[in-house]
This record gives sequence, C-alpha cells and structure tokens, in this order.
Amino acid sequence: MGLAPADFTPPVQLPTYRVEAEAESDHFVQSPFLPDVQGAKINVGKKTTVLDFDSLPRINGNNYRQALAHAPGLVLSEETSPLVSIGYRGLEPHRAQFTQVLKDGIPIHADQFGYPEAYYTPPLDTVDRLEFVRGGAALLYGPQPGGALNYVTHRPRTDRSFSGSTLHTAGTDHAYSTFSQVDGTVGRVGYYGYYNHRESDGIRSANSDYSLDAWLGRVAIDANTASRWLLTLETYEEEHGEPGGLTFATGANTVNYLADRRAPSRRLDRFKLDRQAASLIWERDFTAGTFAWRTWAVDYTRASRRQNGGGFGTRPTGPGALTNTIERQQFSTYGTEARGRYDWGSRQQHILSAGAQLYRSTSPRTDRRGATPDANSGAMQTRSQREVSYAPLYLENIFRTGALAITPGVRLEHVRQDVRELENVAKTAAGTPLGRRNDTRNVPLVGLALAYDLRPKTQLYANASQSFRPVVFAQAVPNGATNVVNSDLAESRAVQFEFGYRTQSASGLVLDASVFHLEFADQIGMIALPGGRSSVGNVGRAVHRGVEAAVQYNALHLLAPGSRAALNLYANALLLDAQFKQGAFAGLTPQYAPRHLVRTGLVFLRGSELKLALTGTLSAATFADDINTASRRVPAYAVWDLTAEWRLPRTSVRLIAGVNNVLDEDYFNRVRNDGIDPAPRRNVYLGAAYEF
Repeated sequence: MGLAPADFTPPVQLPTYRVEAEAESDHFVQSPFLPDVQGAKINVGKKTTVLDFDSLPRINGNNYRQALAHAPGLVLSEETSPLVSIGYRGLEPHRAQFTQVLKDGIPIHADQFGYPEAYYTPPLDTVDRLEFVRGGAALLYGPQPGGALNYVTHRPRTDRSFSGSTLHTAGTDHAYSTFSQVDGTVGRVGYYGYYNHRESDGIRSANSDYSLDAWLGRVAIDANTASRWLLTLETYEEEHGEPGGLTFATGANTVNYLADRRAPSRRLDRFKLDRQAASLIWERDFTAGTFAWRTWAVDYTRASRRQNGGGFGTRPTGPGALTNTIERQQFSTYGTEARGRYDWGSRQQHILSAGAQLYRSTSPRTDRRGATPDANSGAMQTRSQREVSYAPLYLENIFRTGALAITPGVRLEHVRQDVRELENVAKTAAGTPLGRRNDTRNVPLVGLALAYDLRPKTQLYANASQSFRPVVFAQAVPNGATNVVNSDLAESRAVQFEFGYRTQSASGLVLDASVFHLEFADQIGMIALPGGRSSVGNVGRAVHRGVEAAVQYNALHLLAPGSRAALNLYANALLLDAQFKQGAFAGLTPQYAPRHLVRTGLVFLRGSELKLALTGTLSAATFADDINTASRRVPAYAVWDLTAEWRLPRTSVRLIAGVNNVLDEDYFNRVRNDGIDPAPRRNVYLGAAYEF
C-alpha cells in the first residue's frame, strides 16, 4: 500500500440539508395531504385533504357523490340541477354558504359576505384536484367557519406545442355532455382552452330539465420559470327548471312522494345563471421565499321566476297562483390579493407568510310581480342596492425546533356592508319605513397550529382557530313589511379545536384520524313577535364535536409486490354529535348534521389505461331544518356507484361508463321550503374520448 502524499487532506463529512421547493404554481400535488408549505401558504398543523381526480375513473356530469369519495367531514345535499350544496360537520350545506369556496385561490361565491352562495362551480373535467383545509382556514383564506374548498384547475401543458381531447357521453333521462379542450406551449407562451356543454331532461316528469354552456381561455407566460403570468377569461351560462318539492302528506293539491316521486309540483318555475370572469395571476419565486399576486373581476347575474301560491309539496292554488315573482340579482365584484412567504433563521427553518386583500362588490336586486304564472316581467315590488368593501390582513409564522413546528397566526377582518331599500311596495302600504343598514366591522381572529414529526410522513397535529360569519343581505334588511332587525344584531362567531394523527407509509397505507370541537355562537335567525311580526336577531349557540377518520390501503402491495397496478381499499367516516345548547333551538339538532357519514369502496388502477371504482356513501338520518320538523326528516340511506375508464389498446380512444345508484336506492337528502327533492334512482351513462 502506498503512502498518502504530504498535502493529502482527509475527507470531511458535511451536515446533511434537505431542500424542498414547492412553488405556488405546483400542479403535481398527489399526496392525500397538502404539503406543510405550499408556495406562499402554510398548511402545517392544519387538517387538509387533497382529492386527486386522476386516482378515480373520469367523473361524469359533475357527480359530487363520487368527487367527495375521499373527503370525510363534507356533507353533500344532492340535487339534480347543476347547482351544488356542500356542508361541513353539521353546518348548513345550501350552496356551501358556510365554507369559503375558491378556484385557483380566487373566491367564487356570488358575494363573500352579503350573499355567500356558490351558484357557480367549475366543470370537474377541468379540475386537477380539490384542496380542502379545515381548522385554521380562517387565517389563510377567509373568516367562514366551514373551512376552505379550493378548486385547482388545469394549466397549459409545457411538454408539447399542441394537444387536446374531446369527450362525449350520453345517459339516462336524455343526458348528454361534451367537454373539449386544447392546450400546449410554444416558446414562452402556453395556452389552454375548453368548451363544456351539459343537458338533461332531469329525473322528474316535467320541468326538471337543465342546459349548461361554459368556455374558458387561458394564457401562461414563462410557466416554467421563476416568474410566471397567467391570464384567464371565462364564461358560464346555465338554466334549469325547478319542479318543486314533494310530500308524504295526502290531500287536495298535494304531490305525494309515494304515489309518484317523479311528478312535479311546480311546472313554470325557472332559474338562470350568467357569469363572466377575468383574472390575472403573477407568481415569483425567490431564494428565500415566494410571492403571488392575484387580481380578478366577475359579473354574475342570478335570475329566477317562481309562481306564487302553493306550499310544502303542494301545487300553487288560489288568487296568488295567477301571478309569479321575478327575482334578479346582479353581482359585480373586483378583487386583488397579494401573498408572500419569507424563509428565515438558521438554515431558513422558520417561515413567515403574510397577505392582504382588497375586495369590492356592488349588488342591485329587484323583485317584480308578473301578471301571469309564467311572466318574465312585471310590476316592481322591491328594489335595493347592496355594497360590500373588504380589506383583510393576515400573518402566520412557522417556528421550528427539531421535530416540532409551532405556527401562531392572526387575521384582521375589515368589512363594510351597506344595504339600502329603494322601493318596497308592501312596506309603503303598511306605513313601514324602508330599511337601511350601514355596518362596519373590524374583527381580529387568532389561531395556533402545532405539528410534531414522529418519522417521515408521520405526524401529530393540533390547531385552534377563530372564525366569524357577517350578517348577510337578507338578514341586514329583510323584505317583509312585518319584519324588523334587532338593534343589537351582531355577527356570528365560531371557534374550532382539532387534534389528530396522520401517516403515509411506504407499504401503501394512508391514515388520518382526528377529534374536533366546533362551537358556533350568536347564530342569526327569526324571532316571533306579538301580532304576527318577527325580528332578526342572534338566537342560538351550537356545539359540533366528533371524530373524523380516513384510511386507504393498496392491497396489491401485499398480494403482488412490485405490481404496476393498484387496488386501493378506502374508508372514511364522520362521527358527529351536534346540538344547540342555547337559544330558541336549545336541545335540537342542527340541520344536515348526521350522526354518522361513511364513504367507502375500492378502486383498481392499472396505470392510466384502466380504472375501475366501486364507491359507496352511507349516511344516518338527519333533519333539513333546525327545529327538527317531522316532515323534514331525511331518512338514512346507502348509495353505491360503479364507474370505469378504459383506454383501448394502441389507440387514442378512451371509453367511460358507469352505473350510478347500482342498487336502485329510493332516497333523498335535500328538503327545502317547497318540499322533498328526490335523488336519482339507478341511472347509466356511456361515453368516449378521443385524445390528440
């Protein structure tokens, strides 16, 4: 053995550093949980769920029962129109009004505060994934107590100059849908566009038809660089019939569910939505952080005509049935938001995230009375102007010490709401003054999130956060001549606590389980007064607590190690104890708060060539109102769907097919003021897509 030269220096073992880069534009999040840090957003210590649609056969017709298959805690109230209603741990689901709903980080409610209802949701064909953030979402996205649901949509592909596909499906009840898209990148410029059309006669024998048309154009500049621009223009138009509700009661003019669940109780009621939107996003990565800026403008028109008269599951009768109410609400919203992240400290292990938003909406509303049941114009009954200005600030910081991450945060909400009645025929006739409410609120919210890494991809987490819900337009100034608003009316407040454990092992096991406590105080409702009058006031405090658990396992990892196929067995459950503790509803159960909700099934995947899924939803009984009326009880149900997607060998053709409600369950899980809204019985579809 030779001797080492005199100037030989022995090797030195340097410390090991782990570098993680997760840009705001990262569209390759496949984990069932969001990463601890995602661009300018901090998720550590918060319970999160990623719904990756690539892990399922293609979802047809925006079927949210299948889209939410891996989402414990979200309660779906099904309807056969294109509209969507999603609740959270026992909060009312109607149009997801207690949950912040976003598309690519931009809010899509008609108005975030005065009318927080998501009549529009993007076609699932253009959605890469759904991200759901539970406790602590108030500090990151907004004040709603139901967390945040973010649709992350497709961006232009960068590996080809041109590609595209066209999908066509047909099914039961003359359902037809098509989704065609093209995308690619040429030089610095990427492009993406789609056209979507859906139509159906609906499951009822009359007036449950719908038709939807939507298109989008998107341009990306320098998509793969540290500084990226994204411009999007889109439109969405939809019209559907409202066939009215059913009842189990019998008698004159009733439409009995047991006699004919397909019969309409309303033949002339129609709803129409028209939405145009534009947005511009700039993202910039730095050595020690990232910055994202979004600005948007939306014009949103919601219009309906509804025959007067009638009631719960009954046809319109009497003099009122000779007229209708024509409602039109327009929402013009503008917003801009900036978020930044700065990594600091030794080895940059601490992370600061901060952001601000400016938002403005104007919303005129008119209600007219038509002289016939199907009139499209008529005499003015009420006219009002609504405006909202919003300017929140938020700040969070991760402090890391070893395996422990501590993230305190604060958000300052500044909301100004101005609602003015300009005309109200009923109030003028009764000698009641026109209503006006001009209200400004400055609300600080605080939160704390903790995470402890037990080993790679295994973590204990805990969080606590405050949230609140401002007074909505209809509560601020009700239309009725005999309705008044309490002078001390205040926004509702909520606080949430959660503690959980999650792991993702190399063996293919994914587990996430947590216990939670949600206290929702000062809820707003109607208080009966002498003489048939009523007032809007703070009426109740509810406590929602329970367990959420989700497990998924690739059985082929054990049965056939090394197989390129996967057989994913999954189950998730919400076990919920929700009850009003104070107020007029004390001792009762909040609406749409099932004692249990279980989703389970199996999914077979062989690469992207073959996908088969059997998915099930099993729910306990609920009530569709807060006073637990017997006629509004929703019975327990269990629904199973079988879906498939297959690419024909050596071709660019994919076939998709499905049988929804395989066992032909007779059920419903939506009841409104006009009665029971039945859910679809067994139905089938078949389609083909050509990729180029």
